[in-house]
Amino acid sequence: MAVVTMTRYGDLPAVHITAADGAQATVSLFGAHLLSWKTADGKERLFVSSKTPLDGSKAIRGGVPVIFPQFNVRGPGLRHGFARVSTWRLSDSGGDGGRSFLEFSLAPEDLSPEHAQAWPHAFDLKLRFTLHGDALEMAYTVHNPGQQAFPFGVALHTYYDVGHLDATSISGLQHVQFLDHHNQTLEQDTPALHFTEKHDRMYQSTPGVTLNTAASTLRLEQQGFEQWVVWNPGAEDAAALTDLGQDEYLRFVCIEPARIYQQPLEAGATWTGKHTINA
Repeated sequence: MAVVTMTRYGDLPAVHITAADGAQATVSLFGAHLLSWKTADGKERLFVSSKTPLDGSKAIRGGVPVIFPQFNVRGPGLRHGFARVSTWRLSDSGGDGGRSFLEFSLAPEDLSPEHAQAWPHAFDLKLRFTLHGDALEMAYTVHNPGQQAFPFGVALHTYYDVGHLDATSISGLQHVQFLDHHNQTLEQDTPALHFTEKHDRMYQSTPGVTLNTAASTLRLEQQGFEQWVVWNPGAEDAAALTDLGQDEYLRFVCIEPARIYQQPLEAGATWTGKHTINA
């Protein structure tokens, strides 16, 4: 049986789940933000900055920020949207058959007046985290219960703790086109992506990629999304981030399933994206 408890992470109310095999996850109600995922061997798989505020004053640097309704500045609203800085509700939890889950929900009545005024659409978001052996599954659902379509973009901006960046690579992207941070469309010609400088790349979706580190291998799969976004700020950009500790950029890589361009969700329609990480 899964054990679910209310806890705190910094100053943030959070929910902790322990599966029968010992795997664990901690999710903040602020942003439905996955802050920790430990496989049954006790190994932490996610990175959270030592300098990030944990009081709800700004978005959290690390873990899995939840992006909605726009990716970065690809839309007219708040950069990366309001979902990651809103307080979600724990709407369901439990476990059986070797699967343990937490589900969180966000609706217009949960928004601050500022965000509700800026986004005058009916919507219902659900995010379910499921622990299953050495795997973590994330199911992200966007429903439009309103009378008119609205445009939306989404991402699960996952920060992986890689230990040492120079011993890290991503395979499965050879011959895949990507858009770089200069807005150039290029194609990866090498079997593996290594990190020797800043990377901010938006790859066309593939069914899966593999993250290789000195200590482990993670297989990442997605359905429903349209891109893989791969990001590490590099030394120069990292130095300008006040919520990132010195040289902490050497400890993480972000690989996120995303739909970076806002697309319409018709009245009554539902979109679902799934992201699975296998250790």
